[in-house]
Amino acid sequence: MTLQRPKSKFSRSSRRRTPSRGSTSKGRQREAGRAVALAEMKDDLSKYLRLAVDEEIVITRHGRPAGVLIGFASEEDWFEYRLEHHPEFLRRIEEARLALRAGQGIPLRDIR
Repeated sequence: MTLQRPKSKFSRSSRRRTPSRGSTSKGRQREAGRAVALAEMKDDLSKYLRLAVDEEIVITRHGRPAGVLIGFASEEDWFEYRLEHHPEFLRRIEEARLALRAGQGIPLRDIR
C-alpha cells in the first residue's frame, strides 16, 4: 500500500508562484526556450547540454513543463549565474541599496 498526498483544494496550475529572478548579466542573450520531453532528453543529454549554452531547454513531463536546463559556455558564466541566484548575496545587495538610499554610504572620493 502506498501513501498518497492529501489533495490540495487548489490545483498546481492555479497556485500563485513568486516570479523567479532573471539574469542581470550583460553578456549573451538567451533565446526563448525550446520544449523537450524528458524521455527524449534522457536519450541524448549531452546534445541538449550543448544546445542549452545558447537557449534554455524546457523539460516536459507528460506534456507539461517540469524543469529547465541551462547551459554555461564557461566557468565564469556558471559563477555569475550562482551569484545572481544566491539568496544571501541578493539579500546583502538589497541591504546595501537600502543603506545608500538612507544616506549611510561612504562617498567614493573618501575611499583612498
